[in-house]
Amino acid sequence: MSYTLRRRALAALALTMMAATAFAQVSAAAPTGGAAMNHLNWRYIVLAAVLPPAVGLIVAFPFWRKRRMTLGNIFAAAIIFATSIGLILREYAELDRITTECLDAGIPCFPVPSAFTRFAIYAFIGLLQVIALFSLSLIVEDRIRRKDYAPEWR
Repeated sequence: MSYTLRRRALAALALTMMAATAFAQVSAAAPTGGAAMNHLNWRYIVLAAVLPPAVGLIVAFPFWRKRRMTLGNIFAAAIIFATSIGLILREYAELDRITTECLDAGIPCFPVPSAFTRFAIYAFIGLLQVIALFSLSLIVEDRIRRKDYAPEWR
């Protein structure tokens, strides 16, 4: 890497760090509406991490046993994504209610972390669960397919 490219990369990194620091200072100085806007709701994050894959597997497994892998994956992925969207909408409604209360009281308030970060947490949890579901279905399909062959041919 040439000297000028390194210098430009370091300048871009420095600008990014300065912008992030300024944003953090503004976010910390901004008034917030209370405890609900200053922390994540871990109860719902744990719910999003545990319940949808369990229900999805319960729904998908009978289809997988009948060699209908695609149908099982579709139904389980629909359950997981619907739960993620539902939790995102619940978070949106809660933040909207709290922000409206703050604005009605004449206090500007901003959620920390931002609404996008809160929504992204639920979306990534759902996406990772669907990826894990598809990977598990491949393992199950391979084991079911291997049962059709005689042991000496495996």
